[in-house]
Amino acid sequence: MRGGSRVPFGRTFAVAASVLMVSLIGTGAVANASGGHPPRHGRECATPSIDRLQQWLASGEGATVPATGSLLVRERGGYAAKVAFLNVEWHVVVVWLGNRFEAQADLSKSAGFWMTYSATDDLYIQLRPASHWSGGDKWLTKVPSTGGKLQKKFFSFAPDAWTTLPELGKPTYSFASALAEARGLVFVGKTPNKLDFRGLAIDRYRPPCL
Repeated sequence: MRGGSRVPFGRTFAVAASVLMVSLIGTGAVANASGGHPPRHGRECATPSIDRLQQWLASGEGATVPATGSLLVRERGGYAAKVAFLNVEWHVVVVWLGNRFEAQADLSKSAGFWMTYSATDDLYIQLRPASHWSGGDKWLTKVPSTGGKLQKKFFSFAPDAWTTLPELGKPTYSFASALAEARGLVFVGKTPNKLDFRGLAIDRYRPPCL
């Protein structure tokens, strides 16, 4: 256009597309609860893992498929952790944060974790510390059903995001102390459920591969 600036069509199109994308998804759609982005743990371990977590285990508590052992299965060039809860009873699935039972992690500086999963019913995650591993009396947070569809959700480590269930008992230790000596995240549910985990990336924590 005579007398005006000349902007290449490709650049104009790119800017317009960027503006349109922001208007469609919103500026906060890709940010986590602390204002950042989901952590990237880089390369997976040499043996099967999800976000470098190698030990996804059915504990044998409650009727599950598989009944015991690893939940990890090959899925599209990576791995998924899949399990079915069968009955109306408590079922328990364990993830060791340090990839071995004796290990523990200090998560006191972590904002929380991103989890990519599908679930056909609600369940809970317990944060189990090394010094109080056994028993149901743990701090926990609800994992909502996704209706069987894969979803990525951020779970905060803010104390008010974690609670207890009267049926399982109230822990005698603080949530802060559990964060400081976290041995595992334990999934518990009392109803039939079909679960599929594809990601569990913890803010400021890089699991050590075995």
